[in-house]
Formats: sequence, structure tokens, C-alpha cells
Amino acid sequence: MLGKLFLLCGLLAVASASVKLQEVYSWNILDWNYPDQYMKQQALQTGALIRQNALPVGIERWKDKLFVSVPRWQSGIPATLNYIPLDAPYEPSPKLTPYPSFRGNELGDCENGLTTVYRIKADKCDRLWVLDVGTYGYDPNVTNVCPYSINVYDLNTDQRIRRYVFRPEDIVSTTFIANIALDEGISCDDTFAYFSDELGYGLIAYSWEQNKSWRFSHSYFMPDPLVGDFNIAGLNFQWGAEGIFGISASPMGADGYRTLYFSPLSSNTEFAVSTRILRDESKVTGSYRDFKVVGSRGRDTHTTAKVMDITGVQLFSLIDQNAIGCWSSRLPLKPQNIAIADKDDVGLIFPSDVKIDAGRNVWVISDRMPVFLESVLNYGDVNFRIFVAPMEKLIQGTVCEVESPIITTPRSLSVHSPRLETISQIPSKIFLPGTSPSPLTSSYNPFISQNVIPNIPNQPMYTRGPSRSYFFPPSQNNNRQWWLNNN
Repeated sequence: MLGKLFLLCGLLAVASASVKLQEVYSWNILDWNYPDQYMKQQALQTGALIRQNALPVGIERWKDKLFVSVPRWQSGIPATLNYIPLDAPYEPSPKLTPYPSFRGNELGDCENGLTTVYRIKADKCDRLWVLDVGTYGYDPNVTNVCPYSINVYDLNTDQRIRRYVFRPEDIVSTTFIANIALDEGISCDDTFAYFSDELGYGLIAYSWEQNKSWRFSHSYFMPDPLVGDFNIAGLNFQWGAEGIFGISASPMGADGYRTLYFSPLSSNTEFAVSTRILRDESKVTGSYRDFKVVGSRGRDTHTTAKVMDITGVQLFSLIDQNAIGCWSSRLPLKPQNIAIADKDDVGLIFPSDVKIDAGRNVWVISDRMPVFLESVLNYGDVNFRIFVAPMEKLIQGTVCEVESPIITTPRSLSVHSPRLETISQIPSKIFLPGTSPSPLTSSYNPFISQNVIPNIPNQPMYTRGPSRSYFFPPSQNNNRQWWLNNN
């Protein structure tokens, strides 16, 4: 027993000493778990499985599951919502398991299945929020197979507990919803979800308790035409029509509300609004001045995904720089206060999604999306990667670094699991110190400083213009553990 304890401490020390993001999984090409080989061969023969058409775009971690979304941009995607079991024997390139099942991912079964999923979010009440955009294909060949719907699953039973179809008033002809942010109150019923309409330039709020949605419109949701030119992985292309995309909710403030931060994809500017406004349907009109300009991140800071830690530090993908950036909301948002948390010109080509789990581990997925959409992927090379790192390690030594917080994590948020402590089953890249159930309390208070939403002159407003859009949001077993291979 003592020997095992020393081994565990040694492994944790290795993980703690490791710098920045560590690669956990990688794939040249995706594959799926089928009940048996006959069903897989049948899927290959009928075209139900075409592996080279699959691109992963979103992730979320909940306890022993790491969720991965794969949109149906082309045919041959057997499941759009999937997971990797973290309590299974470690594989460097695991097959995806459909969630909740193959049947629950049937294309075109609007009432019972999921057609296309991009982003997913788990909450403290063990619910998984999944937005089905209902589309098949990508621009210019997109078919709206099903209506936009919110699907919420009980993660303890793997049963869908609610499906909500957005009202006609929430949707416009160009609507494409790209991201989800959750605003969790003092109870499970007191939960709001916010959805960014990238191409319809809107923000949709949904109340779990009221089971109702409403739509906000604002000129801050529109793209900046001066920064619609992109250069990624050696490709130059224009995504000039991409509006509000990345959204993230702050910790709860002293007034009991959060701040929702957002930015258009084609923009370097960050904006914000209090959830006090978004939670109130009557504020849909007459709230123009409640939306604020936070500041500019500087050149080449297009971002597709962002998330804010309980300390008030925001992480975001920097798709132009093959990097993950950070900003502490205690500081004015300007280029001097933006830092590169990690950068990899090979492994982080197009960091599509970034999440922070309940143990304050940061998860990042990269997928070379522009190459997939604008050119052709080389399936002899590694194309898709998932990384993980403790939050403190990721921002250590940057302007974003804050004093170690005392954080109280509610019992329902704990990711501590005896199964995750089985060293022979889980790579220590995932078994990080951040997963320990140490007591935490948030010291975040957006009202301590006036810099959370500084008074910066508004940028000029622009009207939308036509532009080609790609609806971006878009192996064998190896039981030998990673530390044996690397050390």
C-alpha cells in the first residue's frame, strides 16, 4: 500500500511539473465504437460511416465522460454527439461512443434524435445541455432537416429530460447558432442558457424554469468588416460575415448576477452585458445602452471559444496564432493585458473549443478546420488533438496569473471518483492535482474594480454584407501508460 502511495505521489509530481497543455488524445482520422464488427462493416458498405468526412469541433468533460461533438457537414457521420469513457483502459486514439446511443443520433429524427451538434455544456446539476442546430451539410449546400432545439440530458441516467424548440420569433432567415453559455443560479430551476446566433446577429436567452426563450438584437453582435481576413495553417481566406460567436459567463457578482462576455468571430473587440438584462424578457427592447464595450484584444485575435474560470480569468482560443490566450477581468482589456497561455504551431492549428471542468482542468481540442473546409486533410498525419492542463499551470508566469484562490466547489460539481484514481486505467495526464476535492471559494467580485467593463468609446457600427460562410462554429489498444513512454 505504501509503495502504491509513493507511486501515486510520483505521478502527480510529474503531472504538476509538466508545462502547459499536455496532449491526451490524437487522431489521424476519427472512428466509432459499434456493437459488433458486422454492424460496422455494414455501415462502411452503405456509406453510413465515411471516416474522412468527420471533424470534431466541441468538447465537454463531466466526471468519467469526455464529450466530443462531430457536426454532419458531410455524409457518413453515424453520431453527432459522442463521448470517450475516461474510466476505460487508456488508448491514445480512442473510438467515439455515441451519446446517448446510435438511435439517439439518428439523422432527421427530430423528435428523438440529434442531427448536428456543435457545442455542449454540463452544469452543476448533472445536466448536459445540447443544442441541435438541425442542419445537414455546410455552405452553400445546407439543408435544414430539423428545427433548432435545446436537448437536455440527465447525465446520471443518460436520459433526455427536456427538448425545447426555439420559437419562430427567435429565428431569422440567416440564423446559425454557434455557442452556449450557462448562467446557473442558486437552484437547478434557476438556470438560464444563452445562445449566440453567429449569422443572424442575435443572442437568444432561455429560462429553464419558465421553459421559454427570447431574442436580443444589438449592433455589437455584428462583424467588423476591417478584420474579416484570416490566415491559418498557411491558408488565406475571408470569413467576413461571422458575427457574435464566443460567449462566456463570469462568476456571480455581488449583485447576484453574472456578466456575459461576447465577441463576433470577425472582430478583435470584446463586449459584455449583465445577465440581469438577459434574464428579463421585457429588456429585449430598450436595453441598447446596457451592452458595453470592454476593450480590444489587439491584432490577430479572432476567437471561436471562450470560458471564464471562477477566479475571473478568461481563456479563449486564438485561431490566428495557434494558441490559447488569457485575460484577467480584474485588468482593463487591452493588448498589454492579454497573454499567450500556450502556443503550438503544429498541435494547436485551429483550437476549436476550450473548456474548464469542475476540477479546474482546462481541456482544448484542435482540429485543423480551415484545412478541412478550404483544402484537404492529410490523413497520414495527426489532424485532431485533445489537450489538458491544470488552470494554474496554464496561466503561470503570465499577466493573467492570480493568487491561488480558495474555492468552494459544491458537492454536485465534484469530479472526484474512485474510478479516476485507478492509475492502471487512466493516464496521469488526466489525473491532475486540479481534480482533488480541495475546498474552494470564489474571490471574484466584478464590482471591486471598474475595469470589468471599462468606459471605452464604442467602435463604429457596420451593417452586414454578403460573404461566403462555412458555418464555422467548423488504431489499436495501447495499455502501456504515457509516463512509461515519455520517461
